[in-house]
Amino acid sequence: MKPKAYIETTVVSYSTAWASRDVVIAGYQQTTREWWRDAADRFDLVASELVINEASAGDPDAAQDRLSALEAVTLLDATEEAAELAQQLIDAGAIPKNAAEDAAHIAIAVTNGIDYLVTWNCRHIANATTRSQIELVCRHAGYEPTIICTPAELMDPDDEDTDK
Repeated sequence: MKPKAYIETTVVSYSTAWASRDVVIAGYQQTTREWWRDAADRFDLVASELVINEASAGDPDAAQDRLSALEAVTLLDATEEAAELAQQLIDAGAIPKNAAEDAAHIAIAVTNGIDYLVTWNCRHIANATTRSQIELVCRHAGYEPTIICTPAELMDPDDEDTDK
């Protein structure tokens, strides 16, 4: 059985976007494309309606590219338990109030028992300074936290192309 990976919106956005002029973002995009290339072979990919809603925003052509990339991804339900956990993450200060959608991504992944939450959102989600607080809130609520990481952290260690 393959581990499950929740695809947060930044991942699908980076995998389908035009190459950025910002060298750091361009590197993230390339890494994401390399990871996405074989992600479905290594993981059961999941997302949520929240990801679909976020991916639908903006330029219609870019939105269509993002939605097409998400077609093969299983959608998870945003349950009442997920809403409660998201609020607990905000109330505890693990996620700021103005980032409620980020709390929802975490809560949906956690309450569905997902192994990995894959994101490039390093401000509120994949943030080393808040990760322990996120995990503490999840455990206090009775859940095992998901592993929050970037695509770079989930690269196939046997893939020769990733050593560049």
